[in-house]
Amino acid sequence: MATINVMDRLSRRYASGARRKVILTLLSLGAATAVVALLERVVEVPNAASVYLLAVLTAGMFGGTLPAIACAVASFFLYDFLFVEPFYTLTIADASEWLNLLVFLAVAIAIGRLAALQAERAEEAAERAREAQALFAVSRSLATTDDLPTSAAAVLGELAAAGTMDRLWLGLGPTPAEERIVADTGAATPLPVPTWHVVLQRTPDEEPAHWARTHVAVHSTGRRSRDGSTVHRIRVTVPGEVLGSLWALRTAGRSEPDRAETRILSAAADQLGQAVRRERLVAEGLEAEISRRSETLMSALLDSVSHDLRTPLATIRAAAGSMLDEGVAWSSEERMSALRSIDTEAERMNRLVRNLLDLSRIEGGALHPELEPHDLDDLTHRVVHRIHTTSPVELDLPADLPPLVVDDTYFDEVLTNLLENAVRYGGSRIRIGARELAGGAAPAVEVLVEDDGPGVPEADIGHLFDKFYRVRRPGQGSRPGMGIGLTVAQGLTRAMHGDVTAERSDLGGLAFRIRLPAIHLPPEPSDELVAGKVPG
Repeated sequence: MATINVMDRLSRRYASGARRKVILTLLSLGAATAVVALLERVVEVPNAASVYLLAVLTAGMFGGTLPAIACAVASFFLYDFLFVEPFYTLTIADASEWLNLLVFLAVAIAIGRLAALQAERAEEAAERAREAQALFAVSRSLATTDDLPTSAAAVLGELAAAGTMDRLWLGLGPTPAEERIVADTGAATPLPVPTWHVVLQRTPDEEPAHWARTHVAVHSTGRRSRDGSTVHRIRVTVPGEVLGSLWALRTAGRSEPDRAETRILSAAADQLGQAVRRERLVAEGLEAEISRRSETLMSALLDSVSHDLRTPLATIRAAAGSMLDEGVAWSSEERMSALRSIDTEAERMNRLVRNLLDLSRIEGGALHPELEPHDLDDLTHRVVHRIHTTSPVELDLPADLPPLVVDDTYFDEVLTNLLENAVRYGGSRIRIGARELAGGAAPAVEVLVEDDGPGVPEADIGHLFDKFYRVRRPGQGSRPGMGIGLTVAQGLTRAMHGDVTAERSDLGGLAFRIRLPAIHLPPEPSDELVAGKVPG
């Protein structure tokens, strides 16, 4: 692609600056000459040549070294021509005047040069300060925002405030034609599609970057800029890869970016490139972590499922195989015991599969409970009668409790999982209590399921509802089971607009508190009112 250096624009810029310096030098000389004439010919000061030093100082401060030296030489000749006898000639009759003028010239050149150097240093310091402030704002924007579009928009805003660009945008892609716009300070208007743009050419060594004009082959889109605006492009790169471009639009008649603005744009492009790379690394790390956790969960799931399925399957196969052995004489009681064992283990497998299906529905957001008023006593007795325990379950259910607003199937599964957990890991006592919660915005009932078992360490209580979490005890492996029963119980409870928590039990073991919404129904009419009789 052909590249043409933009020296013509730079020359016009410097030509405009040179005219201003010439005008400033001439005005300074004219003002100094007028003051010298006033002092020597009106006030009759013997030698007022030092006034010209003020003109040289002004030219050096605002024009630079060359205008200062030119002003010093011009002052030398003007004073000789206008104020040294013989007047209006460059001839000097007195030798002492030669000495004075030569010393004056040397001092004027020195003062002009020193003033120019001081002005240049002050200007450079101001540029560096502006550059440092802009780069600090860019770095802060990248450090205080979480995602790339937000941080890029903040960076472009800082660049627009610090520079002279009318519009900036960031595109990511290997080529300009494939870039997608991430941020744009003028998103309300279409992007320009010029036939050429100015590209910042940067070198890996210490040589300063420069702008070069590049022609671009584009298709007609109806968005081509025809007002003479200049589109600037700064490549956004990281070692070995082009990530995209930082684009800037400058209206016609504006000068090219100065050194400070060029450095700011270049540094901002580098920082945006690092931000893009950092976001990619974070995304790749997150993806790797998700993959690692998924593999861990999958391994835990397969391990738990295989373990929990093998046990009931082994029992069922052993019992069924023994019953099929014609050489074994079975009594009626032994046959019923084997059938009950098969039924129990089949129900255990059924609960396992049901919990897995419920877990998948909970994670997929596919739970749609049918919430209706239900009596807690009926729901609890149904579950207790189905659970096989070595000792009776203590029930403490007040008769005046309001009905629960629950899905009876979901509540059945929640209470079944909690009771099975108490039977499996608890001691000899299991108690179910309930009370109405007062002071809330809506009626609610709390159901308490507790046991007198060994409980769990305090550090594990907060993780009991985590998927596949199993409590480990010192010197023992993890507790048997898949570790999803409590997760399913919590998910089903929350689907019914309730919550379940775990804590230490007053019996010494573990307690689960289930909080569920309730409703106060109007009292049913008495038989006499139904028959149309009024008492009294």
